[in-house]
Amino acid sequence: MSKYPIKKPSKIELVKAPEGVEGPGFFATSLEKVVGLARKNSLWPLPFATSCCGIEFMATMASTYDLARFGSERLSFSPRQADLLMVMGTIAKKMGPTLRQVYEQMAEPKWVLCVGACASSGGIFDTYSVLQGIDRIIPVDVYVPGCPPRPEQIIEGILKIQQLAENESLRRRDSEQYKKMLESYGIDIS
Repeated sequence: MSKYPIKKPSKIELVKAPEGVEGPGFFATSLEKVVGLARKNSLWPLPFATSCCGIEFMATMASTYDLARFGSERLSFSPRQADLLMVMGTIAKKMGPTLRQVYEQMAEPKWVLCVGACASSGGIFDTYSVLQGIDRIIPVDVYVPGCPPRPEQIIEGILKIQQLAENESLRRRDSEQYKKMLESYGIDIS
């Protein structure tokens, strides 16, 4: 009997290569598919966390769930270096203009992940001082329900954002439909 037993095959799967022409020593595909793959696996999130959902996000970043496995290892606390805005927790109406300013300072392409019941709809705080959903001031791409949502749910939200980033057309942000959507929020597109 050998000193080193034969190990079982690993269940690790590599990222599937985009469709293209493959040969010995080369691979050709479209620029849009390569850019989509790069965007998907290199999201830089900016956490805008205000309450208990922020604590769940901290658990998501920790070693047990390890968000770095999905290419979101580097948190960015500068809007100009982030492409994913993660809004978590209760947003007071006084914070609305600040949240909008952070969104406007982010470079295109940018995505927004709304985490928890308070950010999505005001949650249990149906009061004059709490914003009843961040979609009243900025566009939201993916909602994560819960009060507070489990780290698994936050990871699922990140995976949905990755799908959007991978499959989005390079020209979508220049489309008339996108410009009209931003104008409906009163966001200057010049």
